[in-house]
Amino acid sequence: MDVPNLVAVIEAALSPNPAQRKAAEDTLNQFQYTPQHLVRLLQIVVDGNCDAAVRQAASIHLKNFIAKNWSPHDAEEQSRISPSDKDVVRQNILVFVPQLPPLLRAQLGECLKTIVHADYPQQWPALLHWVTHNLQDHQVYGALFVLRILSRKYEFKSDEERIPVYHVVEETFPHLLNIFSRLVQIGNPSIEVADLIKLICKIFWSSIYLEIPKKLFDPHVFNSWMVLFLNMLERPVPLEGQPTDPELRKSWGWWKVKKWTVHILNRLYTRFGDLKLQNPENKAFAQHFQKNYAGKILECHLNLLNAIRVGEYLPDRVTNLILQYLSNSISKTTMYNQLQPRLDVVLFEIIFPLMCFNDNDQTLWEEDPHEYVRKGYDIIEDLYSPRTAAMDFVSELVRKRGKANLQKFILFIVEIFKRYEAASIEFKPYREKDGALLAIGALCDKLKQTEPYKSELEPMLVQHVFPEFASPVGHLRAKAAWVAGQYAHINFSDPNNFRKALQSVVAGMRDPDLPVRVDSVFALRSFVESCKDLSEIRPILPQLLDDFFKLMNEVENEDLVFTLETIVDKFGEEMAPYALGLCQNLAAAFWKCINTSEVDEETDDPGALAAAGCLRAISTILESVSRLPHLFAHIEPTLLPIMRRMLTTDGQDVFEEVLEIVSYLTFFSPTISMEMWTLWPLLVEALADWAIDFFPNILVPLDNYISRDTVHYLTCKEPDYQQSLWNVLSNMMSDKNLEDNDIEPAPKLIEVVFQNCKGQVDRWVEPYIRLTVGRLRVAERPYLKCLLVQVIADALYYNPSLTLNILQKLGVTTEVFNLWFQMLQQTKKNGVRANFKREHDKKVCCLGLTSLLTLPVDQLPGEALERVFKATLELLVAYKDQVAEAAKEEPENDDDMDDGLEIDDDDEDDDDDKEMGVDAEDGDAADNLRLQRLAALAKSFRPADDDDDDSDDDFSDDEDLQSPIDEVDPFIFFMDIAKAMQASDQIRFQTLSQRLDFHYQALASGVAQHADQRRVDIEKEKLEKANAATAAS
Repeated sequence: MDVPNLVAVIEAALSPNPAQRKAAEDTLNQFQYTPQHLVRLLQIVVDGNCDAAVRQAASIHLKNFIAKNWSPHDAEEQSRISPSDKDVVRQNILVFVPQLPPLLRAQLGECLKTIVHADYPQQWPALLHWVTHNLQDHQVYGALFVLRILSRKYEFKSDEERIPVYHVVEETFPHLLNIFSRLVQIGNPSIEVADLIKLICKIFWSSIYLEIPKKLFDPHVFNSWMVLFLNMLERPVPLEGQPTDPELRKSWGWWKVKKWTVHILNRLYTRFGDLKLQNPENKAFAQHFQKNYAGKILECHLNLLNAIRVGEYLPDRVTNLILQYLSNSISKTTMYNQLQPRLDVVLFEIIFPLMCFNDNDQTLWEEDPHEYVRKGYDIIEDLYSPRTAAMDFVSELVRKRGKANLQKFILFIVEIFKRYEAASIEFKPYREKDGALLAIGALCDKLKQTEPYKSELEPMLVQHVFPEFASPVGHLRAKAAWVAGQYAHINFSDPNNFRKALQSVVAGMRDPDLPVRVDSVFALRSFVESCKDLSEIRPILPQLLDDFFKLMNEVENEDLVFTLETIVDKFGEEMAPYALGLCQNLAAAFWKCINTSEVDEETDDPGALAAAGCLRAISTILESVSRLPHLFAHIEPTLLPIMRRMLTTDGQDVFEEVLEIVSYLTFFSPTISMEMWTLWPLLVEALADWAIDFFPNILVPLDNYISRDTVHYLTCKEPDYQQSLWNVLSNMMSDKNLEDNDIEPAPKLIEVVFQNCKGQVDRWVEPYIRLTVGRLRVAERPYLKCLLVQVIADALYYNPSLTLNILQKLGVTTEVFNLWFQMLQQTKKNGVRANFKREHDKKVCCLGLTSLLTLPVDQLPGEALERVFKATLELLVAYKDQVAEAAKEEPENDDDMDDGLEIDDDDEDDDDDKEMGVDAEDGDAADNLRLQRLAALAKSFRPADDDDDDSDDDFSDDEDLQSPIDEVDPFIFFMDIAKAMQASDQIRFQTLSQRLDFHYQALASGVAQHADQRRVDIEKEKLEKANAATAAS
């Protein structure tokens, strides 16, 4: 398609007529891969005679096409853009970038970013030469624009990946320095000069972000740059041309230059100018910076801050960055000494006023309370907020220099409290009181542990904070709730004070002002956590929950849901009467959040975070009523639509939370409903297509389906669950591109099938063994090898004769058993077994090996029998010792589990172990505590790697596992089979006994005694359970 026809198609794609627009879009898609299509799009973008709307549409199409097709994500996939078209685009795009209007330049900039990231330096070595050439007065803006994109490619790169940027710095920085120097000397500079300086600053920032290039270690070179930056820092921003609109003003070119200058100097100071943080080769640079520049920058910053004191303009971001610099200076003696003479002015005339409620707050409070709330609880806003930086400065000051400053600052706050108390209503300094309360809340941790303030906290709250719950001024009511929440955990000498504060916070949830209601809910969380007598809250719980959901309908905020989770956690099973209503309300809130985030998907909408929070709260509720399974059938219909939709790609952002809900419902419900079974295909499809990272989480509900409704799993043919499981597991385990740790849950699922379907899945034994042995041959990660060998053990326990015949048919019997016995013998330096570390692993191996002993002599000859018998004895003794050790440690372990702990790193610090191929996967030891509480869904947990010879890392999580082998005692199982062998073939048994040396005979005797003891213990446990059940009924 030639250029005129392409223009016509793009014009049609802009048509208001839907049919015409659709036809044009189809034509564009049809021709997008034809030769020179990309080149013609670029021609339209740069053609000044073409209609502006068509050029803009062409630029967007060009950007999207290049982003998708220039460098395919899959390395093996061929690019659909011809090399000749790429060459033409690369040769021409640079020329036109500076000539285009800003909107089009931005789109071409995105194209350039994609091309530079893909092609430089290998496919586009000439790019740097073009930049260097054009920096020399030929096309300075274009060269700077491109250099900014080029340097940004390496901003976050480290080590070897960063090497190309050093060459870029060598070639371009001398020219940049000349340009910067000339620009600084221009009198009455235009806004275009600011744009050029801003680009230079951004290039410098990207080039030094992680590491200072060696060229800048030259003191003369670095000083030349610092002179220019200090010049920009000191130089007043031109008054002429400044926009009056605050939003436009902060984005104005010269204020942007000021911001980037402060940003760079802060980065140099905090990352490279701190002696404590530097490695030895950078120490000299840090000393040079501290001695020659740090103090000058501080002086300039203090002068800039003075603008706030005299009521002049300083952008929020600049203020925030300067205060960060000041905060970092507090701990450094020379810097603090320089700051000290001006500290009172900074603290009381700049910092404190920034902490006070101001005109902008008032406007937002009245005109857009939702935005006021969002800004108050948005972490990103904190990065730009002068108020947050002011609070951080005060906290750092009293933490590092408290002796000289805490009392002085508290006296200042107390003076404000007194002045406020003494003034009549119309003259009360409400805004200063707000700032004083913010300060008290910010210093909470310090005051709670420092006398004499620690002893005075309760009187202070009663006299100066709690009265503001009834303030006529909304922002003081909100601040009172927030401060009360900060101090809810202190020990109140008078319980009535705690009670009154709690009642005030609860009342605040019905305040006419939205920000007060929100702050009250957040404060409530602290009060619920601290409440020792739940009867304070129990009577008002229904009203509380009602108010809570009314607020959730108004505000989408993840923190709101945290309060609900705290209430549910605290009241546990008492939440049962409210469980269904809570889940219905949370489900409705979830859908609302999802709809909001879909509409606003271009922005960082809090709805997505709040949606995940709603699902977490639902999980908390399900957990709290887990011992009341009859409730689950009532709750399930509310949650099914969420699960059905969010188990597809629509739910990638909340997939983990949804899987947790599915896990609860499939585990705790009295039976698994047919509606819940409809989720199986979605789980398997997600796992096969895109959800490999969630395999450990998906394992949990799949295990539940098979183990809790085995009959349906085995008998249903439409869909065929057995076949669908085989399809996904065989694809994954035979995929060489998948890492070992990606597929660890796969052998666990095969184990679930063999253990739960004993005698009913004979036809699957051979395919699964073939698959297991195939992966075992290429597996490198020792934990995966253990799991794969355990599949063989499970198959032997399932049916030893069938399994051994299959191994012989495949010709792998000797190979598999040699590997198994070798792994059983492998130890670390301290003598601890290197493999099969959990109790569960050892038990599975014991049952598998013991099952072999039932085979006749033609299947298990004498030599093999002896080898199996000895290995089983050693393993049983190791299992017994581990169980005994775990029983000793049990009381401590129960209390020491960490919420949400997940350990899954492959760092190994034992080279000898590494050479032996030994990992320290502790068998799924530590993943999300909540899933542990699913009483056994722990089979899916990620293994913890911690290969440390100083500790016995045979972590036992067997108490959390549930499987059919739980009821099988391996000692009794072994002895019963040994006795049966003795009875059926006395000569064979006698021969075996005679071949055992004294060591193994002693082991056999010990195992026999322990088996007898286990029979007694088991009968005793049964009797105790029966008596307990009788007593309960």
